[in-house]
Amino acid sequence: MSGHSKWSTIKHKKGAADARRGKIFTKLIKEITVAARLGGGDPDSNPRLRQAIAAAKAQNMPKENIERGIKKGTGELEGVNYEEVNYEGYGPGGTAVLVECLTDNRNRAVAEVKHLFERNGGSLGEPGCVSWMFQKKGLIALEKDKVDEDELLDVALEAGAEDVREEDTVFEVTVEPSDFEAVRKAIEDAGMPYTLAEITMIPQNTVKLEGKKAQQMLNLMQALEDNDDVNHVYANFDIPDEVMEALG
Repeated sequence: MSGHSKWSTIKHKKGAADARRGKIFTKLIKEITVAARLGGGDPDSNPRLRQAIAAAKAQNMPKENIERGIKKGTGELEGVNYEEVNYEGYGPGGTAVLVECLTDNRNRAVAEVKHLFERNGGSLGEPGCVSWMFQKKGLIALEKDKVDEDELLDVALEAGAEDVREEDTVFEVTVEPSDFEAVRKAIEDAGMPYTLAEITMIPQNTVKLEGKKAQQMLNLMQALEDNDDVNHVYANFDIPDEVMEALG
């Protein structure tokens, strides 16, 4: 399982998302606002907005908050003008890290991201230094003991999934971003519970980490995700489940 999906799944299990609900809501509203500004306020014709709304609903965000975010994006309500900016760098052990930001101050964002890399055993790199190692895909993770493999294969592939892989304790369904919503809905309609469903950047190779470097990597991920300007973080680390559980 890719480092990012492992990280996201364990955070979900531990309830870390609920503990930081205010911060998560702020990031989700930013994404909704930017998605509406770039592609319009109708989720039926704006896939990015549709995905942002789905993510917000998954965190039980009130409907009025979602609607307010959309109106800020379309200009019906006054709001901050956020800029999309991406950074790339290296984490502990030579891991590749992508950082997607939504910020109203590019200078502040780059300074803080650079500081967090350096404080946690990494370094900020040049544009393009690691992005070639990742592919944009839809990813849905389901715990193996909660679903029937044959049924999952039938449902997912029929709905348009690219692949279904067995990884550690989960099945990973990968899908082209354009087919993500159809596959996610098919799995949901079939009554199969998933622990993770998102458009993500999947690494083409991974770097195994243990011990101090594993701890530094998790510290870096946490520090970046806690930053107000950071929207998403992706990395190609591979830390054994039992090690990640113990450290996390």
